[in-house]
Amino acid sequence: MEWLILLIVGIVAGTIGSLVGLGGGIIVVPMMLTLSTYFSGFEDVSPQIAVGTSLLVVIFTGLSSTLTYMKYKKVDYKSGLIFFIGSGPGGIIGAYVTKFFNTSSFSLLFGLFMIFISIILMVRDKLPKVKSGEGKKISRTYIDDNGEEAEYGFKPVLGVVISFFVGFISGLFGIGGGALMVPAMILLFGFPAHIAIATSMFIIFLSATTGSVTHVALGNINWLYAAILIPGAWFGGKFGAVISTKLKGKTVIILLRLVLIVAGIKLIYEGFMG
Repeated sequence: MEWLILLIVGIVAGTIGSLVGLGGGIIVVPMMLTLSTYFSGFEDVSPQIAVGTSLLVVIFTGLSSTLTYMKYKKVDYKSGLIFFIGSGPGGIIGAYVTKFFNTSSFSLLFGLFMIFISIILMVRDKLPKVKSGEGKKISRTYIDDNGEEAEYGFKPVLGVVISFFVGFISGLFGIGGGALMVPAMILLFGFPAHIAIATSMFIIFLSATTGSVTHVALGNINWLYAAILIPGAWFGGKFGAVISTKLKGKTVIILLRLVLIVAGIKLIYEGFMG
């Protein structure tokens, strides 16, 4: 029964993560911690194991969705590689810092983080886009399926600094980092939503790979759990990417915000109760 639940978690996490560019770990980590509370078969799941295993699964979510987005020509490779210059090292450092958290402090901090992300998703469409100002920057032009043209761009140094912070969060929480990277690309750099989501999944694939190396070295991977989660995450990632190219995804984001708030409150409660 527990293994079936894990497979379903992988599918749901892969689908939602790919659909809105979050990577899926933001679903996998709290679900694994919850399973450890209610099922004896998962009693050995610590925050470190949950994060490490989740980040390994996120590699396959990122890869499968990136391959699908590539078919629809939604991935901005050059921008993604520039952001990875920051997110790669950030993911390694974040993965290392994970070992300093116990279960209570991790649950509390992660719960607060999830609520913070839900607030970002709630107000991101209402916030004005920040102009990058004068100076050397990378500029892009995108023509959508309706023939409408959109311009976006960013300063490489600013992009690397922001992506380093995102990578750190990714390695620390095992969430892939897209929960911060997508709003940053849309609000700060003017990325069209579909390009931001697709490019985010490309960055997530790269940063999750480097972050997972650290977690493997630290022994934070449960390979059996990962073997069950990965097939679901792979197909979920492809499914979510296909849906994302056809829908605006506003309804899904609303549901995701509710899930994040409920899960965040639950984790905060567990953190306070020890």
